[in-house]
Amino acid sequence: MYSTDNFNLKGKKGLIIGIANTESIAYGCAKAFKALGADLAITHLNDKAKPYVEPIAGELAADIILPCNVQKPGELEAVFDTIKQQWGQLDFVLHSIAFAPSVDLHEPLINSSPDGFLMAMDVSCHSFIRMSRLAAPLMTDGGSLFAMSYYGAEKVVENYDLMGPVKSALESSVRYLASELGQQGIRVYCISPGPVKTRASSGLKSFDKLMSDTVSRTPTQRLATIADIGKATALMATPAAKMITGETIFIDGGHHIMG
Repeated sequence: MYSTDNFNLKGKKGLIIGIANTESIAYGCAKAFKALGADLAITHLNDKAKPYVEPIAGELAADIILPCNVQKPGELEAVFDTIKQQWGQLDFVLHSIAFAPSVDLHEPLINSSPDGFLMAMDVSCHSFIRMSRLAAPLMTDGGSLFAMSYYGAEKVVENYDLMGPVKSALESSVRYLASELGQQGIRVYCISPGPVKTRASSGLKSFDKLMSDTVSRTPTQRLATIADIGKATALMATPAAKMITGETIFIDGGHHIMG
């Protein structure tokens, strides 16, 4: 009952969507999954991104590396078709992608365009639902699905604007998917780190100020690193967390508890 088998991922197979480079949160998670013994499949956005992701896939001895632009019809489906053919099963999936057009990202929510809002919702939220639908049939022994959120989904964060309601929709989707998939032994989580300096976050207005303000209001007085986030996320994929689902897991040094 208390075997160390409950705290590893030996023999488990997982898909990582969202590695852009070695500063990506998804990279920190992938390293932790691998350290616990998992076999990995890794995607890259397009040919431009491939040279940055291929060395990472090599470092992590990934069995599968494929393109995956969720806005391109058929690409997400092709990833799961390959996994089915090559592995025949899947134990966990990490969805670590988000996008909004810069013109909408840098404006107050009230000025967001219909097309920009819908694109942000499609890439950042609905693609997780589509991914879950494709992953579930391959999780014959149960599994875990992970999405990436942020504190701005629950509280107003200055300059987060459009992404706030989009991430809020993502967190709600996680709860509903957890309810729908629980009887199949599939757990669903939102991982909510504090601000992390990644290529995606650098597009947010006044991000450096957000980071310094967050540190000053965080009990641990430091921000979570991608390694911190990865280790906690990997733990949630192990059997030790099998009775936890539908939750937003804060990995932010306690920042979210502060008034």
